[in-house]
Amino acid sequence: MKFEPQMESFRAGDGLTLRYVVDDYTDPWRPPQTLFLLHAAMGSSRRLYRWVPILARHFRVVRPDMRGHGRSDVPGEGQLSFGRLVRDVVELADHLGCRQFHIAGSSAGAIISMQVALDHPQRVKTLAGFASPPGLKRTMIDPGKWISAIKQKGLRAFLEETIDERFPPGTDPDFVRWFVDEASRTNEEFLCRFVPVMREVDQTARLHEIECPMLAVVPDRDPHITLAQYEVIREHAPRCEFIVYHGFQHNITDVVPERCAGELKRFLLDHCG
Repeated sequence: MKFEPQMESFRAGDGLTLRYVVDDYTDPWRPPQTLFLLHAAMGSSRRLYRWVPILARHFRVVRPDMRGHGRSDVPGEGQLSFGRLVRDVVELADHLGCRQFHIAGSSAGAIISMQVALDHPQRVKTLAGFASPPGLKRTMIDPGKWISAIKQKGLRAFLEETIDERFPPGTDPDFVRWFVDEASRTNEEFLCRFVPVMREVDQTARLHEIECPMLAVVPDRDPHITLAQYEVIREHAPRCEFIVYHGFQHNITDVVPERCAGELKRFLLDHCG
């Protein structure tokens, strides 16, 4: 029986119950700095479990299940917007008594992380994004095609048919099965609302406003996002360290989690002061 950390919960400003995990193995005589880790779409805090041993010795790691994901409640009418997803993070930080924090995200979680840094610069000490452009509006992602496939075939079948877009040949098949099982738990009706919300985001014009140190780690074989679309971050964010993982598709945070977490740890320790 594997150890599962106990999830905690808080009530967001609009009344929705959201859940999260705190991993903290820092020295008890030192006040820890807090790091928020935001998962990708169709993910949950569980998808980042391999990051915890690398990061939680140095930081109090907070892993939320974003609304509609994992064990957090599914938002109802009027409870899903990009701004609301951003406010969830800030409200959780307030709930934890955390005035300033580091934040990192994967894919959609990274887009939300960037917006937290843009809207609340006084709160964010460092920012890191993995496999994320500044919003999805300028990418080749076709939300209508995705939604149509999910409605017609179901989320599990959609994931199984597109698995080669996410993982390279030779990826551990047991992990792939676990990934599909986990992602398939996502409420399909919610996902069909979530994807268009994220598809409308374009942060390009505001990237120059990101004041904190930033790490951007991207793949160069993403089938829906070109390297040039990723490189917009390097071109406009003034304090950005930009790293390309060559030969990888979109899901770098799942395929090479220890490498990603090690990259983040090194970046954080360089800048946490």
